[in-house]
Amino acid sequence: MSKNLRTEKLSVGYGKKCVIEGIELDIEAGKIISLIGPNGCGKTTILRTVLKQLETLAGSVYVSGRDLSDMSGDDIAHFMSMVTTKRPVTELMTCREVVATGRYPYTGRFGLLNEKDEEKVREAIEFMHVESIAEEDFSKVSDGQKQRVMLARAICQEPEILVLDEPTSFLDIRYKLDILDGIYRLSREKNVTVIMSLHELDIARGISDKLVCIENGKIGRVGKPDEIYKDGYLAKLYGIDPDCFDEKTGTIILKEH
Repeated sequence: MSKNLRTEKLSVGYGKKCVIEGIELDIEAGKIISLIGPNGCGKTTILRTVLKQLETLAGSVYVSGRDLSDMSGDDIAHFMSMVTTKRPVTELMTCREVVATGRYPYTGRFGLLNEKDEEKVREAIEFMHVESIAEEDFSKVSDGQKQRVMLARAICQEPEILVLDEPTSFLDIRYKLDILDGIYRLSREKNVTVIMSLHELDIARGISDKLVCIENGKIGRVGKPDEIYKDGYLAKLYGIDPDCFDEKTGTIILKEH
């Protein structure tokens, strides 16, 4: 299987401050990779570096065999898209119009959609099941609906790699399931590589093909969930009592007092 995201001796951080060094990732197309670790450990920093929103401090990132440092912003937009917990500020834009902005890498600065672009917008809306709110004001729909629209926007961009920063944060269980279903189908049906940060360990265990654990400024264990969720490793990673964490389900257990 082809590899479409790879890093070599990558160091990331802000300015001259290194947060994580020696990152070695080799991600296969169509797989779901989740970055896990304590808050502030550098998950978002890795994602922003992979997108070239932050400069690498050392090492290299390769996207579909191309060195990220040689790629322009327009080049990157044809390979990768990102969804974060932040929402765009829109003025009187419908959800359909927000989804359509995902076609900008193909339409140019005037954003005029041709027949093919319109079809891609329609397909993305249907894929994420947001037809019922397509003509509603984006600013007035719920957070869960906004997240589904933003994922449809990313799909509309036709990425080979989708980068997600805490995609299920602040959502209730219904919308979490909707988003996770969309992510899973995207990887399996469209062969899109998904790399995301997560703090819900039960979700990370259930959806991920591979986990990348970040600890103390470096990469810790990397592997399938069953290879990570054992031997009390995650309790140590998060600094919690091993008796308070169920490795089989990835859930917290409250002790009786």
